[in-house]
Amino acid sequence: MSTGRTSSFLFAWVALVFASIAATCLGANPFITSIYTADPSAHVWSDGRLYVYPSHDIDPPLGSNLMDRYHVFSTADMVNWRDEGEILRASQVAWSGPPGGFMWAPDCAYKNGTYYFYFPHPSDPSSTNWNNTWKIGVATSIEPARGFTSIGYIQGVGGFSMIDPAVFMDTDGQAYLYYGGGGNCAGVKLKPNMIEIDGAVQVMTNLVDFHEATWVFKRNGLYYLTYADNFPGSNRMEYATSPNPLGPWTSKRVYLDPTGSDTTHGSVVEYKGQWYQFYHNCAISGQGNLRSLCVDLLNFDTNGNILKVVQTTTGPPAVGPPPVTSTNTIKYEAESGTVANGATVANDSAASGGQCIQNLHLPNSYVELDAIDGGSYGGLNSLDIRFATADTKPKLQLTVNGADYSFLNMLYTGGWSTFTGDSYLTIPLRPGNTNIIRLTGGNGGVNVDYLTFTPLPTAPWNAQVQNDTSFGVQTNQFGFNVIGDNWTFVVEACTNLVNPIWSPVATNTVTGGISYFNMVTEGISYFNDPQWTNYPGRFYRLKMP
Repeated sequence: MSTGRTSSFLFAWVALVFASIAATCLGANPFITSIYTADPSAHVWSDGRLYVYPSHDIDPPLGSNLMDRYHVFSTADMVNWRDEGEILRASQVAWSGPPGGFMWAPDCAYKNGTYYFYFPHPSDPSSTNWNNTWKIGVATSIEPARGFTSIGYIQGVGGFSMIDPAVFMDTDGQAYLYYGGGGNCAGVKLKPNMIEIDGAVQVMTNLVDFHEATWVFKRNGLYYLTYADNFPGSNRMEYATSPNPLGPWTSKRVYLDPTGSDTTHGSVVEYKGQWYQFYHNCAISGQGNLRSLCVDLLNFDTNGNILKVVQTTTGPPAVGPPPVTSTNTIKYEAESGTVANGATVANDSAASGGQCIQNLHLPNSYVELDAIDGGSYGGLNSLDIRFATADTKPKLQLTVNGADYSFLNMLYTGGWSTFTGDSYLTIPLRPGNTNIIRLTGGNGGVNVDYLTFTPLPTAPWNAQVQNDTSFGVQTNQFGFNVIGDNWTFVVEACTNLVNPIWSPVATNTVTGGISYFNMVTEGISYFNDPQWTNYPGRFYRLKMP
C-alpha cells in the first residue's frame, strides 16, 4: 500500500529550454548519458539530420548477453541530440529463439524509399550455441527512426563470430555488406533489394591485426575500411585503404587510441563539411560492458591519411542553430505522485514547486505518477526527469504502464538541492490520461523535482500508400496526389499492416467528408488527411469502389 500522499496531478503546458529538444543531451562526451549505448553507426539522411544507430547495453549487464532494445539518436547541430526511441528488440525477431538478448552492433542503409536496419543476432541464443549461429537480420521502415519491422535475415552470410554488419552505399548506387569478428572480415555486394547477396562472399585481405567492428566510407575516390584491432586490454581503431570497395586493402595506422573501454567500435561520417569519428568509452560506468557514445572531429592530411583523433570531453562545436523550443511539453510535479516503501515528499525551496521526492536510496522505494496524458493518439514522448544528487552514480528504474524500461542514470549535480540534473528517455504513451510512470530507487540517492513529457516531432510524412495499379500516386509532406482522368476511387486507412482494419477517410477535395469522388478534368486530385503528419504508422490504400 502507498505510504505517501496521493493527489490530483499538477501539470502545465510549458516551454522549457531543456525540454525543447525531445529526449535530448546537450553536447559533451559522452553525448548520451541516461542509458548505456555503444557501437555507433552514423548516417546523414535526406532530411538533413545526422542519425546514430548504436547497440544498447542493458543495465545491469550479464557480459554482453543482455544487449537489446535498439534506440536511435539524431541531431541537426552535433550538440543537441534527440532520442528517437526504441526501434527493435529481440522479442520481435521471429527467427530467433529464447532467451533473447544478443542484439549487438547494428547499421542502417537507405534505398528507394526504404530504410534497411541490419543487426547481428544468433538464431540460437542459448548459452551453449549462440556464438555458432550468428546471422545478419534485416528490419525495414519507410522512416529513419521508427516503424521498423523484422523481415528475416540475409542468406549466405554469418556463422561463427561473424558479427558487426556495416553496409556501404557507393556513389553509383551499389550497396556492399561487410561483417566479421574473431579475426575474420568479409565483404560482398548486395542485390538491389538490399536483402540478398550478389555473388560470392570475399575475404577482406591485408588487414593488419583485424579483430572486429568493420566500417567503410569513401573520400575523394578512395575507400577507407576502419576496424578494431587486438591491442591487449583495450582495442584501438585502425584503418586501411583501397581503390576498390572490396579490396585488396593496404593497412595504414592506428588512428584512434584506446578509449578506456576494453572494446572499441566506431563509424566515420561527413556532416555539413566536417568529418566526424563516432566511438564509445566507459567514462560514466567504469565498466566495459556498460558503454557510452562519444564523437570527435576527424581530419586528414594532404595525402588523404587519417590524422590521430583527439578524444575530448567537450565534443565537437555546434554546426547549426539550436532546436526550436517546443510548445507541447507537459510538466508534472513529482510530489503530486504516490510514494511508497520509504520514499517521502519533502520541502525544498530550490525545487520547482517547493517540494521534491527524497529517500529514493531505500530498497524498493518509489514514486508513481498516474493519469499521464498521452494526447489524443498516444505515441512517442520524451520523458525528462529533473533531479538533484550528491551521489556519484545513482540510478532509477523506469517502469512505463507496467513495462520495465531498465535503469536511467542520474549523474552527479553537486548537491541534494542542486536541481540541474536531467535524465531522459523516449517512451511510448497510450492515448488519453491513462499512462502510469513509476521511478523505483534503491541504487543511490536521488531527489526528484519534476517530470516533463514532450511529443516527438513527426517526420515530414509518415504514411505508407498502397495504390491500385490503375492510379499514379505522388506523395508529399502534406498528403498525396492521385493522377488520372475522371476516375472514381476510394481512400482507406488503417494503423497497421499485420491485421489491417481498413476504414474510409475524408478528403479535402469534396464537401461532406466522403471518400468517393470524381477526379477533376485536369487529371490531379489532392488528398489530405489531418493524421498524415501527426499519427505515426498510419497506412493508406487506394482502390476502385
